[in-house]
Amino acid sequence: MGPIGQYASRAHGYYTFPKLEGEISNRMKFRGKEKLVWSLNNYLGLANHPEVRKADAEAAREYGMAYPMGARMMSGQTTMHEKLENELAAFVGKESAYLLNYGYQGMVSIIDALLDRQDVVGYDSESHACIIDGLRMHLGKRFVYPHNNMGNLRVQLERATKLAGKTGGGILVITEGVFGMSGNLGKLDEIAALKKNFNFRLLVDDAHGIGIMGETGAGTGEHFGVQDKVDVFFGTFAKAFASIGAFVAGPKEVITYLMYNMRSQIYAKSLPMPLVVGGLKRLELIREKPELREKVWTIARALQNGLKERGFNIGSTQSPVTPVVLSGDTYEGTNLTHDLRENFNIFCSVVGYPVIPKGMIILRLIPTAVHTLEDVEYTLDAFSKVKDKLDKGSYATGKIADVL
Repeated sequence: MGPIGQYASRAHGYYTFPKLEGEISNRMKFRGKEKLVWSLNNYLGLANHPEVRKADAEAAREYGMAYPMGARMMSGQTTMHEKLENELAAFVGKESAYLLNYGYQGMVSIIDALLDRQDVVGYDSESHACIIDGLRMHLGKRFVYPHNNMGNLRVQLERATKLAGKTGGGILVITEGVFGMSGNLGKLDEIAALKKNFNFRLLVDDAHGIGIMGETGAGTGEHFGVQDKVDVFFGTFAKAFASIGAFVAGPKEVITYLMYNMRSQIYAKSLPMPLVVGGLKRLELIREKPELREKVWTIARALQNGLKERGFNIGSTQSPVTPVVLSGDTYEGTNLTHDLRENFNIFCSVVGYPVIPKGMIILRLIPTAVHTLEDVEYTLDAFSKVKDKLDKGSYATGKIADVL
């Protein structure tokens, strides 16, 4: 069953594969009871924004989910696809952009297409699984540097430069804008500064940054003022855009190359029209309603400051992603989560071993524009109570609570 699947018989449907029902918002139904939900990447609250719902419904009614039929290269190209690509490119300050059906497969395919066996790649040790899986396909040399360790990255770039000099290949550095588990920002400004001494290209996965980070929401590169130093920018629609799909942006020649070489897109059906039309509406709201982004940050700061004031360890997050790091075994983590859900009606994601080291529990909270300051205060009080119970050993039962 694997390291996570071994708990399936006791965890399935509750800790794993839970069902949240009802309107996507700060409060949803779980097992028939209303819960305060902190586990959805609906940062800007666009999932149920009335203008978004209207655009989605009208596009579905006009086009259906089948149009356009076929892959982009063969028969699935439309003016609307090109329009969204042009607007996305302009939004993130790049010359060109290309729509992708999914984020995960998109990143895997981007890496596969960009690299050949002569090239050398360096990447952050906490990179998302889609980056790791893409790198597994790379037949050349790859170096990993400890998370955000710029001194070590410099060492790896020195090694990569020597090796690339022998192979005749290029060097690619890959990192994330916002690391989705810790909330840390990739040090894009410091990585970009290394270009003064090393010849490499920079690929940034900004899934959690697009729409949230930067003065206009254009991403973490904008936040640091180095968007122009990001050679290939990757963003998904599954977070702030509250949809499905992704895009890659960069110089026109690079994007054209990817259009003709990304196997996950060449051999896949075009993104359905309702998702494209809906994407245009979502991008419009991100550009024209900065108050949504401001609300996210208001809630995030209140939550994070409140947690720190109460003595909680939230790591070094610099984004709305809020990890609450606790000490305890897997059973304590699940039992604490059960208590939060059943007795405090709070639903948040729990992460334990083997995803993180033994002896650690992470409760990950995602603030959104649809949360309220009252939600924050209630959650802070509840977390203080469960933390007290955890410290007293109340959850150390040696077994997962009976939830089935």
